[in-house]
Amino acid sequence: MYDKNITSMHLDVLKEIGNIGAAHAATSLSTLLNKKIDMKVPKVEMVSFDDMMDLAGGPESVVAGIYLRLAGDISGSMFFILPVEQANRFIRKLIQDENFDFQTEGFSEIGASAMQELGNILSGSYLSALSDFTKLKIYPTVPSLSIDMVGAIISFGLVEVSHYSDYVIVIDTSINEEEVINEESVKGHFFLLPDPDSFEIIFQALGVSYDD
Repeated sequence: MYDKNITSMHLDVLKEIGNIGAAHAATSLSTLLNKKIDMKVPKVEMVSFDDMMDLAGGPESVVAGIYLRLAGDISGSMFFILPVEQANRFIRKLIQDENFDFQTEGFSEIGASAMQELGNILSGSYLSALSDFTKLKIYPTVPSLSIDMVGAIISFGLVEVSHYSDYVIVIDTSINEEEVINEESVKGHFFLLPDPDSFEIIFQALGVSYDD
C-alpha cells in the first residue's frame, strides 16, 4: 500500500505539474471553443478505491468516463470522470447542438468524438507536463469513452491494480469559461493509477524521496 510512502510533498509536486498541464489544456480548449477558458487543479490527493467511487458521485451515478492506459517508462491506467449532466453541457457548446444528450440511445458520433477529444486534450496536457518534469517517456493509448455507472467504468481499470494496492491519485480539475458563473463550471476528476513499480519510478524521476 502506498499511502504510508506518499507524503504531502509528493502531492504538492503532482499538483504543480497538474496546474502546468491545466494551463496547456486551457489554451487548447480556448482555441477549440473560441472562448477564453481557465483551468485549475485545486487539489491532488491520495484516496482508497472506495473513496474514489464516492468522489465521482457514488458507484451508481451515471458519468462520462474516458479511460486510457499508459505505456513507456511507466505503466498504469488513467480515468477522466465527468458527471453526465456536465459532459452534456460541455459537448452541447462544443458541437452547437442544444439537444445533445449522452443518455439518449444512439447519441451522435459527433458528440462522442468531441468527448474523446476533450479527454485527449486534458490527459495529453497533463501527461506532457508529467513527462517534461520527470524526463520519462510516457505514451497514452487512444482514450475510450463510456457512458455508464461509475462502478462499472472504474472497476474495468482496477482489476490488475487492486492486487497490489488499495490507493489511487486523484487530480481534481475545474474548467471555467470566462464571464460564466462558477456554478456552471465543469468539475471533473482524473484518477491516476500507476502500476506498482511506476509509483517509485515517477517520484525518483522527480527527485523526491519515495521512502520517507
